[in-house]
This record gives sequence, structure tokens and C-alpha cells, in this order.
Amino acid sequence: MIDRRAANIERLKSEAWDVLIVGGGINGAGIARDLMLRDAGLKVALVDKNHFSSGTSGRNSQLIHGGLRYLKYFDFGLVHEALRERATLLRIAPALVRPLQFLIPCYSTWDRVFYAAGLSLYDALAAGHSLGHHTALNRAETCALEPALDATGLRGGLLFYDGEVHSARLVIENLLDAEANGACIANYVAYRHGQAADTLNGDQFPLRAKRIVDASGSWSEGAPLRLVRGSHLIFPRIQNGSEAIAYFDEKGRIVFLIPWGENDDLTLVGTTDVDHAGNADDVQISREESDYLKSIVHRLYPDYRAEPVASYSALRPLIAQTGRSATSTSREHRIWESAGDTLHISGGKYTTYRAMSEELVDMILPGTPCRTAEIPLDIPPEPTDTSARIGKAVEREYARKLPDLLHVSTYKGYERRADAGWLEPLARQMGGLLHWDEARVQTEVRAYLSRSALANSVPRAN
Repeated sequence: MIDRRAANIERLKSEAWDVLIVGGGINGAGIARDLMLRDAGLKVALVDKNHFSSGTSGRNSQLIHGGLRYLKYFDFGLVHEALRERATLLRIAPALVRPLQFLIPCYSTWDRVFYAAGLSLYDALAAGHSLGHHTALNRAETCALEPALDATGLRGGLLFYDGEVHSARLVIENLLDAEANGACIANYVAYRHGQAADTLNGDQFPLRAKRIVDASGSWSEGAPLRLVRGSHLIFPRIQNGSEAIAYFDEKGRIVFLIPWGENDDLTLVGTTDVDHAGNADDVQISREESDYLKSIVHRLYPDYRAEPVASYSALRPLIAQTGRSATSTSREHRIWESAGDTLHISGGKYTTYRAMSEELVDMILPGTPCRTAEIPLDIPPEPTDTSARIGKAVEREYARKLPDLLHVSTYKGYERRADAGWLEPLARQMGGLLHWDEARVQTEVRAYLSRSALANSVPRAN
């Protein structure tokens, strides 16, 4: 196997760069692709201290959506932009972004009227980018669609469409497209004040760049950020139909129950909005969050008894606002410049990453046309064979640790409870490509099991 990562790190060491992007999440990936598609002849590099898309960008609700709940905060501009970008992503990445139907169950006449009005506005803001107008169901139709749904007080339901995505892989595909157009990308490379370090082997080296783009999200230094934790639980399949459930709790918070899993036999439930006071590298679901999400499941499906098989959590780096709760804090983004020719980007929604990237790149290359909405991502089909999928993850997608395969290239790690009997064959196949000995295989397995146990242990709240 040709080690493209090693070759890229040698380039980082030996060359000077016009733009260095720090952060391999969706914003960094979108910026890298936009820069390369402008054909401006810039030398662009991107590094991430962990694996690409291993943070917030890969651990969200896996939706491309306008943000229906932001209408109550009068964020009409944000919703309109997100709906426009939803249409763009459906067009340029149809292999990863697909329409998904949602059902809002209504347990009062007021809910039925209120949310129908909201969906009418949602339809209007979609303008020429609509996936179809919402429809209303009566009580009998709603029960026929979801027979196990709690029928006590049920007044009917509302159906509408948004989009679903494998969010980690969309990041990877943006990065690989940037690389194919000349960018140099390297994961597991930490950068700080002109110095870089390969975190896999400890090698340190200077990294020269004329301009820095800080797209590190929750790890950004000196940013006026509010870190909000969003957590999800993965259950054996809950709903009967192929639609997702969008449920508004008594405080107006929305929780999604989304069909999920490679075999479509799971349900992803989330998300929460909790202020995070801890380290950005130490993020896991709290007992309060777990209890809250379980309570929503049992409220909607009172006869459902299965326990979750996995969980994941991530931080949203929101722009701090005085007097707003974690839920109501705006998802608007901010781009600003600091000393040393450094541009920072934070806030925003995953769905609007392409437009955010365009805005930032316009600051670097004013007057040059953006082409990211025109040129589709060339996304190869997923291999069905496990060995082939592992090969693709290692050779094409820069997977270097077991979680890279199971939480980024695929989501298999979230689809079952981990055990050594399942992990060891995967680690050995991965290790065969990366020249791991048996001791390294066992180290990878133990580390994965330890992280998995921590993520699903539901510790006390931060």
C-alpha cells in the first residue's frame, strides 16, 4: 500500500503554503474544496489533530434540514438559507444526501394548528427548493402509519420532508475532492503557532503558511464561543414505518427518532442541548441527557422496552449570546480575523457549511467565482464486502485507528454493543494494511472497548 498520509506529511515539512486550514470537520473540508475549485493557483494544506470528521461534524443528528425549530426564534434568514443549501446538497451529493419523510404527532388541537402554521411558513421559505408541501393526517391515519404510537390524546399528525446524510462521510468526500484538485491533507497532525506534530509518532516540524484559517470549532482559541453538548442514543428499531418522528416536548424542544443503521433496523434518537463546561476532548452523554431521551421514547411508544445499544455526543461551538438558553442560542455563524493573518469561522449549521465556506473564501479570493454549488462530488459506491470496505477506509479515507473505520468511514461502531470477538478480526484486517503486529491489534481493541464503555456508561452530568 502506498502511504499517502506519509507522503503528504513530507510535503507539509518541505513546502510553504499560501493557506493552512486547521480543522478537518465540515467547515474546514468545505473551505478546502472551495479554495481548490476557484483555480487561483493557491497552495492549500489542511491538518487535523485527530481523524477527519471525528468530532462534531460526524456526531450530529445526520440531517440536512432547514431547522424547523428556529422559526419560533424568528431566525427566518437562517432557515431560508438552510433550505436553499439543502437543495444544493441534494443535487451535488445524492449518494449521501437523500430526502426523508418526517411525522409530527400532535397531542392537542393547538399543536395541530400551531405546527401546521409553522410548516406552512417552512414550505414558503423553501420557495423553489421545496421537497413537497406538508400534509395533515387525522387520528386514524396517524395510528395506521404508526400503530404503536401512544394514541392517548392524539389528534392527528403532520407529514413533511427534509434530508438525511451520512455526515462523517460527506466531510471525507469534500476533503478528498479538495485533495484531488491539489490540496495537501493530513490527519493526526496538531498545529500551534507555526509548529506541527505528527500525533501518531511524535515527530515535530515547522509548518510555514502565509495565512491560517482556524476551522477547529470547539477547539478554537480566543473565540467567543458557547459550547453546547448534543447527545444521541441508538436503539433497536422503534417506529413501524420508514419515516422519522419529529416530536416537540412540553418546552418546545424538538427530538428526532430517525430510522438508522446499515440494515435499517435501528433508530437514532436525539438531540439534547446542554451547556458543556468540561474539556472539549472529554465529551460523553450524561445521565440526565440519557434519561431525557429515554423519556421521549417512552412517551411516544409506551410499550417499547428495549435498551439503547450505543450513544454518542459532540459539542456545538455556538457564538455566545447574552440571555439565551442553550436551545435558543442562534445557529448563525461568524467569521472574523485576528492578528497574524488568521481567519476564524465558528457557529452555523452543518447544513449551511457550503455557503459559510463560500463567504470565507470570498475574503481570501475576492472576485473569483465559487463553483462548489455547480460541481457534484464524485462519490464512489460503498463496497458491500467487509474487507473491501476496510481497504477503502485505510487506503482512500486515511483511517489509521479502529474508531476511524467504525465511527467515520462507517457507523458500524454505533450499531451494536462492542466486544473483542467482533473487533479483533476487523483490527487484524486493518492492521494487515497498516503493518500492525498482534500487540498493536490488541492495543487498538482494548482502547476501543475502553472508549465504548465510557461513552455508554452514562456518567453524572458535567
